[in-house]
Amino acid sequence: MVQDELYMKEALHQASLAFSVGEIPIGAVITYNDTIIATAYNLRESLPCATAHAELLAIEKACRTLQRWRLTGCTLYVTVEPCPMCAGAIVNSRLDRLIYGCPDPKGGAVHTLFQILSHPQLNHHPEVIAGIQQESCANLLKDFFRQRRQKKKGSLT
Repeated sequence: MVQDELYMKEALHQASLAFSVGEIPIGAVITYNDTIIATAYNLRESLPCATAHAELLAIEKACRTLQRWRLTGCTLYVTVEPCPMCAGAIVNSRLDRLIYGCPDPKGGAVHTLFQILSHPQLNHHPEVIAGIQQESCANLLKDFFRQRRQKKKGSLT
């Protein structure tokens, strides 16, 4: 559990980098043999690309690092519950574990809206642990959207 906390702190750091460039602050880290092999944060606005989610970018980096598409033996740490697209990528890349910070009530596809990773007809079911650094992850999102609303409000006056 201590190790999970440390890696989630790195995912939070990645999320803060996203925040600093105006992206929704979601960060991801992938580990293999207790070593970080990939880090990423949301880049949808910067690229612009609808699929530039932190999880997908980290999965792509991890595949290149290990030179294989199967990420067995790997753990994904992400600050927010993955969406359906990212949950599908988690299944398809065969990640062993998913650790996420806070739930996503509007798009979560692990526990909140959908339960893709535990769907009985899928051929892969990673271990899932939710709530690691939950308050810090949620607060970063709240701060980002509060700041965005204030900017929007300021531009209307």
